[in-house]
Amino acid sequence: MESKTPSRRTFLSLSMGIPLGAALAACGTSGPTPAGGGASASGGNAANKASYWFLSVQPQEGVRTRAVERFNKANPNEQIAFTAMQNDAYKTKIKTAIGAGQAPTIIWGWGGGTLRTYVQAGQVEDLTPWFEQNPAVKDRLFASSFGAATIDGKIYAMPAETMQPIVLYYNKKIFDQVGVQPPESWGDIMALVPKFNAAGIAPFSLGGQSRWTNMMWLEFLFDRIGGPEVFQAVFDAKKDAWSHPAALDALTKLQDLVKADGFIKGFSSITADSNADQALLYTGKAAMMLHGGWTYGGMKTDGGDFVSGGHLGYMNFPPVEGGKGDPSNTVGNPGQYLSISSKATPEQKEVAKKFFATAVLNDEDVKEWAGTGAVPIVNGADSAFAASEDADFLKFVYGIASNAKAFAQSWDQALSPAAAEVLLDNIAKLFQLSITPEQFASNMNAVIGS
Repeated sequence: MESKTPSRRTFLSLSMGIPLGAALAACGTSGPTPAGGGASASGGNAANKASYWFLSVQPQEGVRTRAVERFNKANPNEQIAFTAMQNDAYKTKIKTAIGAGQAPTIIWGWGGGTLRTYVQAGQVEDLTPWFEQNPAVKDRLFASSFGAATIDGKIYAMPAETMQPIVLYYNKKIFDQVGVQPPESWGDIMALVPKFNAAGIAPFSLGGQSRWTNMMWLEFLFDRIGGPEVFQAVFDAKKDAWSHPAALDALTKLQDLVKADGFIKGFSSITADSNADQALLYTGKAAMMLHGGWTYGGMKTDGGDFVSGGHLGYMNFPPVEGGKGDPSNTVGNPGQYLSISSKATPEQKEVAKKFFATAVLNDEDVKEWAGTGAVPIVNGADSAFAASEDADFLKFVYGIASNAKAFAQSWDQALSPAAAEVLLDNIAKLFQLSITPEQFASNMNAVIGS
């Protein structure tokens, strides 16, 4: 998920949420639809008007928009003008604007490697002193969410919105039809593959054209085999870190799964953005799918009675025999992140900080984010799940987050944008069997630290 961390690669996670579920908040890459612009309510003088760019796509865009509108209504002399745009357009525009010193006051992002590039260029404000002066704001949020906001021990972003672990989903009806049980180990996964194939059902759905969907498999295999330290060494730019024995083992196991026809035929031409991979699961053409927590809402909305009828199963990724990684570990998005442009005026910076303190993840915002079927990154109140028709899934997500020994940010967000593109390209080649594990490691070692 392009959507995804310094010595923050390992961290405990807490979570929270409330009822209802339509579509879970989307990962940074799975994204969006039409671009659109919006403007805040009028009022206030120009010096006190801050700007804010964020992603479009509903229902998340609506939650972000209403938070700004409530703030503007409560602060007629301190306004925020907002602009929403689709994923790829946003990434291009924000990169250009930051490079030109013309970024919006509030910069929406995924933290990690991209945030590090902003910090190194002196383009974002150090928020460490502000959090020290506002401990109640920090204490309300998951401790895990600050990992991807922290660069060299300093906090450069306000964690916001929701956490989204990667989940192993399965179709209960298909499992009953074939007469098998959900996998409890990597060995079980490999043993299930020929059974589903014999029944004419793809073992795993995969939107491989999107590339970041493939990455989820390696994130878990690296962790389960070698623990979070294996990728941490990559993040820390240690020489030849991709050639760690656990890494090569994980790369080999992944190709073993591909060679065994573990994935739907033609997976490299299927895109996750169209939700075609989800459809393969709920229509019974595939038995399992490894994907983000945000896909629950899509399957609920589009899958008929697949979710409401209790046919969707879900679990954390199983352990690998002999692996060093804790089976409670997870990967994905520990949050989304709001930074303040260092080029903003002092007045604009104060408006942004007031927005962070009073409007981001306040009670109303939390209720709205939970209403999308996601778990806001606010401590406590998980008992509120009881009132939701999605209570079981929300409690499951909460349990993964609160029990994880490590919650790793998605690799393509933890790395720099340049290294992430090389990573995604090589992962696609690995899945297509056009490069070996050793070639993958060599290609990736060449861009360590870039």
